[in-house]
Amino acid sequence: MSDKAYRTEKDSMGELQVPADALWGAQTQRAVDNFPISGLSMPRQFIAALGLVKWAAAGANSELGLLKSEIVVAIQKASLAVAEGQHDAHFPIDVFQTGSGTSSNMNANEVISHLATQALGKEVHPNDHVNMSQSSNDVIPTCVHVSAAIAIHDHLLPALAHLSEVLEKKADDTRDVVKTGRTHLMDAMPVTIGQELDGWRSQIDHGAERLRDTMKRLVALAQGGTAVGTGINAHPRFGSKVAVLLSEQTRISFVSAESKFESLSSQDAAVETSGQLRVLAVSLTKIANDLRWMNSGPLAGIGEIELPALQPGSSIMPGKVNPVIPEAVAMVCAQVVGNDATIAMAGQSGNFQLNVMLPVVAYNLLQSIEILANACACLADNAIAGFTVNTDNINRALDRNPILVTALNPVIGYEKGAAVAKAAYKQGRPVKDVAREMTDLTDEELDRLLDPAELTQGGIKH
Repeated sequence: MSDKAYRTEKDSMGELQVPADALWGAQTQRAVDNFPISGLSMPRQFIAALGLVKWAAAGANSELGLLKSEIVVAIQKASLAVAEGQHDAHFPIDVFQTGSGTSSNMNANEVISHLATQALGKEVHPNDHVNMSQSSNDVIPTCVHVSAAIAIHDHLLPALAHLSEVLEKKADDTRDVVKTGRTHLMDAMPVTIGQELDGWRSQIDHGAERLRDTMKRLVALAQGGTAVGTGINAHPRFGSKVAVLLSEQTRISFVSAESKFESLSSQDAAVETSGQLRVLAVSLTKIANDLRWMNSGPLAGIGEIELPALQPGSSIMPGKVNPVIPEAVAMVCAQVVGNDATIAMAGQSGNFQLNVMLPVVAYNLLQSIEILANACACLADNAIAGFTVNTDNINRALDRNPILVTALNPVIGYEKGAAVAKAAYKQGRPVKDVAREMTDLTDEELDRLLDPAELTQGGIKH
């Protein structure tokens, strides 16, 4: 260790060496040394939330007459620089750190203090000034909520709206394309591709609706609870002022949580949010798998649609093209379900007045939001918008579908219908031809009763 490469910093535990060009101080360095575990640092959105919370805290302390204006200005300028991502390289602490996230809170305090001190020309203290009226125990839960709410509001909900719009347009384009429906992966009564896609659209819309409902809990912030929820060392109006300032900065209506004891000791809102993300992942998995089945082939599969050819599909089989976007989406969904399991376990770790797995909740929650949003955009733009319909394959299967006989049940009865269906399947002939031979129905009646397009509209055909 050379004097040129390192500088000496100290905290309540003593002195230690910190890289000379680092904006952080002693407590951050201790965390870097203590947790060489995964190489995963806290997400960009979380660091942004730290900057925003420190900016709002300084503003609240200013309004309450607790901080001098020159210090407030310096802290707020540095905090916004952190929020904007100008100093991400100076947030090196591993996700797997102290469960309260104290290390990350002090990382922010030290970086902002360093920047503010440089700008002001005199000391801005990381604890006494930057962390005034705060504890890691309310800052980190607040940042979990703020970062997740911003990511959902600014990224995921717009991505879901875009996917819904693309599905709606594609459903409209294919509303007259009648195909064989399938239940248990077996031939069933006909539907239109438009109806199928409208079901997918409804899943996505309901997913967005669930998230918007969850946001009502996610916007409630722990700030002001300080160490254990009592608000010790903070002005009674501090938490509400922080919420107002964050609302003005983000255009999201944050509020001060009704019970700070709940906000510090539990992560129920984060667990709920993750649960809604899991539901969305389940919906997207269903859509991705349907697309893969419909695209399967081109000769030996279902072959109802052809997804855009985006890249060669094999390093050994020339000409092979795979459904890479649905596959990527399915993997995203598997990751989200795994993240949800982690968040659920972490949510159980609220011991008395504090949850002690906050960093891993933040990491997994933000990752789920980000990859789901990106997956929705890829699915919409690179798969659904551009797939083409193989009408010849669809019509060939539809004409030979023995399940069409279901429409004759009200006229000839279930037993007779079953006999017609079995004969049509065994003989490999259209059900209409077999029904003509086995029933007294006229060609006109059979044409009307077995019209696939009419059958997609439901009801009893007489």
